[in-house]
Amino acid sequence: MRIIDGESKPKAARFVKIKGSQKVFDESSYDKAVGLAGWKGYVTNIERRVMTAREVVGSYHDLWHVEQSFRMSKTALRARPIFHRTRDAIEAHLTVVFTALAVARFMQEATGLSLQKIITTLRPLREFVGEIDGHELVFPPDVPPQAAELVSNVENSGPGAGH
Repeated sequence: MRIIDGESKPKAARFVKIKGSQKVFDESSYDKAVGLAGWKGYVTNIERRVMTAREVVGSYHDLWHVEQSFRMSKTALRARPIFHRTRDAIEAHLTVVFTALAVARFMQEATGLSLQKIITTLRPLREFVGEIDGHELVFPPDVPPQAAELVSNVENSGPGAGH
């Protein structure tokens, strides 16, 4: 729209050469582009003895998981930059955020649900623990069937499941 509104100039056409005042089709650039269509290159500083080409490509293909995790940490987990002054505070904050991210990813894989669905299912569950006249009172939450199934799926996944 900015080009149409005259706010910015259009980029040069990809396969057009200008010879003098005449515009002509650039066949050599077009042929080169067609020959490379579908090809993708990967540049890395990892030595072949450390990681094979196939492993590099495989790692790159898994990059979307990392990108999804960062989007998830910014939205559902509400992880935002916090301005801590000490190294301990910074490391503690990052530990909490990454632990929450790891738990969230585990729960997603265990249940097959989105993080948002997990949060909306479990958020209403609250337990009250208090003390009156020296007696501890515990009021457990009413757990709806959907939440019970979610918890069961998480409990039956991962290391030590079913034990």
